[in-house]
Amino acid sequence: MIALPPPKADILARRAEIVDALRAICPGEATISEPISLKPYETDGLTAYRQMPLAVVLPSTTEQVAQVMRYCHLNGIRVVPRGAGTSLSGGALPLEDAVVIGLMRLNRILEIDFDDRLAVVEAGVTNLGITRAVEHEGFFYAPDPSSQLACMIGGNVNMNSGGAHCLKYGVTANNLLGLRLVTPEGDIVEVGGAHLDAAGYDWLGLMTGSEGQLGIITEVTVRILRGPEGARAMLAAFKGTEIAGAAVDAIIGSGIIPVALEFMDKPCIHACEAFAHAGYPLDAEAMLIIEVEGSVAEQDELLARIKEICARFDPISMRVASTAEESMAIWKGRKGAFGAVGRISPDYLCMDGTIPTGELPRVLKRMGEMSDEYGLKVANVFHAGDGNLHPLIMFDANDPESFRKAEAFGADILKLCVEVGGCLTGEHGVGVEKRDLMTVQFKAHELDQQRRIKSAFDPGWLLNPHKVFPLADAAPAA
Repeated sequence: MIALPPPKADILARRAEIVDALRAICPGEATISEPISLKPYETDGLTAYRQMPLAVVLPSTTEQVAQVMRYCHLNGIRVVPRGAGTSLSGGALPLEDAVVIGLMRLNRILEIDFDDRLAVVEAGVTNLGITRAVEHEGFFYAPDPSSQLACMIGGNVNMNSGGAHCLKYGVTANNLLGLRLVTPEGDIVEVGGAHLDAAGYDWLGLMTGSEGQLGIITEVTVRILRGPEGARAMLAAFKGTEIAGAAVDAIIGSGIIPVALEFMDKPCIHACEAFAHAGYPLDAEAMLIIEVEGSVAEQDELLARIKEICARFDPISMRVASTAEESMAIWKGRKGAFGAVGRISPDYLCMDGTIPTGELPRVLKRMGEMSDEYGLKVANVFHAGDGNLHPLIMFDANDPESFRKAEAFGADILKLCVEVGGCLTGEHGVGVEKRDLMTVQFKAHELDQQRRIKSAFDPGWLLNPHKVFPLADAAPAA
C-alpha cells in the first residue's frame, strides 16, 4: 500500500481562513470547499487511492494561478496541480492539507499559425482539441494518448505523454516549442517560444516530464504537422505472445518505422472485439496493429515488406484495412482498450514500463509466469514499436489481499523492465504509483541530484510533494 504523509495540523486549523483568501482570488464557484463538491477531486485515474483535499480552486487566467501560488507560498500551503484527472500514476492525488489548482477553465486556443506550423493553447485544452482546431487546414497534433479525448495538454507536458503514433512522431517533448508557467513563488515565466530552439539551458526539456513539481504550466506552444496523404492499418495475428513479440523486434530491426505498431494479447482482443466489432481474430493468442502512411505506392511497399516479415513467424492471419471506415474500427478497438477490459474485470492496475524491443519475447514470457505465480490474470495492450508496456493486472478491489498481490505483481513487472535495460515508466509518469521503486532505477546519488533540482525550484517542497521520490526522501534536500 502507498503511504501518504500526515497533514500539517496548523494548515488544517486555518482551513476557513485559507478558503476565504482563495475565494477572494477565485470568487464564487471557482473556489470549492464543501465536502460533497470536493469528492470528484479526491482521486485521479489511479482510483485505488483517494484523499480529500483541503480546497480546490479553478482559476481562469495565468494571473489568477500566480496569485494563488503566491498566497500558498507565503503561507506554507502545499499545492497539487490538476488537469483532467486522467493520470494513471496518482500524479494528481491530493493531500489533506493541500490546495488543488484545477486548470480545466484555462481552455482557450490562443493562436494558430499555419505558416510557422504552431499553435499556442492554454493548459486545459484537450489533446484531441488541438487536432480538431487545425484539421480543417490539413494539420494535426501528433501525440495521441488513449485518453486524448479527455486528457489536457498541460498534463501531457507534465508526464511527457506519448500515444500510438509516437513511434514515428515522438512523444510530447518532441512536439513542444514553448511554455508559460507559474513558479512556486507565483512568478510568471516564459520558456522557449515560437522559434525552433532557445538560447541558454534547456529549460523546456527540464520542465517536460517534471510531473508538476517545478512549476504550474498554464500555456503551451506546440508543433502542428501537415497530415499525410493517406494511411492504412493492418492486423497480424499469431499463435503466441512471444512469437508476436519476436515479430515486433524483426519489424523494427529491419529499419522500417511504421506510424504505429501496437500489441494486444488474447484477453484484450476479446474485450476490444466485444466493444468495437472490428473483426479482430478471436482465435489468436496475440495480435499486432500496424499502421503505415504516405502515398498509395508508399503504403503498398511498406505493407508488402511488413507482411513478408510477419510471414516468417507463421501468423494465423494477416489483414489490411481496405477502407477508411475499417481502419477507424481497428483503432476504435485499440483506443477503447482500457475501458473494454472493464468488461472482463471491473478493477485493474494499468502498469507503464519501457523495455528494449529485443527483450519483448523474454519479458512477455516472464509476465505470463508471474501471472500464474500471483494467481492474477493480466491483459496486455501496449505500444510495441517503442517497447512501452501497458499490462493490465486484474484484481478484486473488495479483497485487500487481491489488491496487495496486484501491487506486488506490478512492482515485479517494473523491476523486470529495469533488469532488461528499460525503465520504470514510459508515459504515465512516476507519481505515487512508482515512487517507492525509484531506488530500483537510480542510485542514491542520482536521486540526490534530482532532489537538488527540485529544491532549487521549490525549496519548501510545497508543489506536488510526496510524488516521484521515495517517501523517506520526499523532503527538502540539504
